[in-house]
Amino acid sequence: MIQVNAIGDACPIPVVKTKNAIRELAGPGIVETLVDNEIAVQNLTKMANQKGYGVKSEKLGENQYKVAMTIGEGAEIPEENEEEACLVQPGPRKKKIVAVISSSEMGGGSEELGKALMKGFIYALGQQDVLPETILFYNGGAAMSCEGSPALEDLKSMEAQGVEILTCGTCLDFYHLKEKLQVGEVTNMYVIVEKMTGADLIVKP
Repeated sequence: MIQVNAIGDACPIPVVKTKNAIRELAGPGIVETLVDNEIAVQNLTKMANQKGYGVKSEKLGENQYKVAMTIGEGAEIPEENEEEACLVQPGPRKKKIVAVISSSEMGGGSEELGKALMKGFIYALGQQDVLPETILFYNGGAAMSCEGSPALEDLKSMEAQGVEILTCGTCLDFYHLKEKLQVGEVTNMYVIVEKMTGADLIVKP
């Protein structure tokens, strides 16, 4: 048996290393390849199926997978100069969307209407096909992630789906809300600026 360590390697390196190991085996046997992503697992599996090898994959832990190929008697051995290709390509990069909320009201004019609009905005945000990566709350918006907020259930639902919810600690202190935070985590101005400058799109009601 030969074990190949391809953890941290980008496509097509895991496939290349595995083919080299199969050539080195020069006959029946097993080649195990360790990789750190499912795309690599899929590429190795497709390559094994194309060559007629037995193949089995196993998740060993967080970002660690093992693909075991069984090369039987008379199995096809990869050519020395065989062209490599990523059979499975990663999907397009997800757009990094950051929502920033600086008030408990949306727009100016009626306070009652503004609060209703903000509640509706946060609800609608959670219904989008692509959710924001992060929602930032600061100044008067800090109240929206705290006890008594009409949007708590919607925010908790988004958090459960992987949305990062961050509320300015200075703002929570100023409004005496630190003990009332109900969803997400406390953050600081450095992180707020970092999240905003790293966004592809900033959404602000």
